[in-house]
Amino acid sequence: MIERPLRTWRTARYYVVGTPGAAVREVWFVCHGYGQLAASFAKDFEKLAGAERIIVAPEALSRFYLDALDQSAGERRVGATWMTREDRESEIGDYVGYLDAVFAAVMAELPVPGARVHVLGFSQGVTTVMRWLALGTARADALTLWAGGLPHDMALDAYAVRFGRMKVTVVAGERDRLVGEEPLAAARERLFSAGIDHQLIRFAGGHRLDDAVLRQLADAR
Repeated sequence: MIERPLRTWRTARYYVVGTPGAAVREVWFVCHGYGQLAASFAKDFEKLAGAERIIVAPEALSRFYLDALDQSAGERRVGATWMTREDRESEIGDYVGYLDAVFAAVMAELPVPGARVHVLGFSQGVTTVMRWLALGTARADALTLWAGGLPHDMALDAYAVRFGRMKVTVVAGERDRLVGEEPLAAARERLFSAGIDHQLIRFAGGHRLDDAVLRQLADAR
């Protein structure tokens, strides 16, 4: 039996909160975590959108049912994942190309070039945005890594110059059971060892977004 790769067309979707008009000075690209959908994830960012800032939430390419098969299809919740361990290199290449295409499409809609770009990844979205910004063609001025681990197979020092151009922020809840103190410290040490300076923000919460921290990030330059 021989495995043969085949590239094929498929339809992806992304959501835009706000209007890409001439007043836009900042674009946020926000990537959800495992099992989430972009539409519900984007709702947490609605308060940040306005005439000068739009939010773009791409949805991962692979959707699946979250609930048990003993429920009807109409009752089961649906989520999405950026990748699994199966055929992982192809999946990484697919989502990097997809996110580059989203970036190009959105930026081309802006009447005035040069908008500041803020990329945020949550949970599984952290490894996703790091691989995207390392391997793809998109640029970013700010990068927020929220409640997720770093790609274990990425040599960060090889991309230190690229990440060094960004304002990098690590965000973690003090009661996050998925990202404990030891993994957080190890991730920060990897960043520092690669020469990637960053700010740490903690909040009194678990594995979730936090409105006050989002506003803090939006107000920072």
